[in-house]
Amino acid sequence: MITLDYQSKDPIYLQIKNRIAELVMLGVYPPGTQLPSVRSLAGELGINPNTIQKAYQELEAAGITCSVSGKGSFVAESNSARALMLAKCQQAVRTAVQQARLAGADLPTILAWVQEECNEEGLQP
Repeated sequence: MITLDYQSKDPIYLQIKNRIAELVMLGVYPPGTQLPSVRSLAGELGINPNTIQKAYQELEAAGITCSVSGKGSFVAESNSARALMLAKCQQAVRTAVQQARLAGADLPTILAWVQEECNEEGLQP
């Protein structure tokens, strides 16, 4: 479920954090679900346990998970994962608009592209 892109500019811990947040948002890890232990996930991914620990700490700081001493990390009962993903999407749109403007696209063109993508995704006004 978690794959790493070693060519990405994003640090490994951030890739793990974002993927777990995505899995929570998609319902793969529903509220109350225990996440894999730091050691088991580190072994599965072939990385240092400190990297997993950092990702888990950031997930907890974002309110997506909570840790129980001696038991592990669990998906929190809140919608923080959804909020995190929406913020990430908003930033992606911001970046795409900035790049389109740098390439010379005007507002009607950008809006037409967005409308086309929404139509392809089946989104209705």
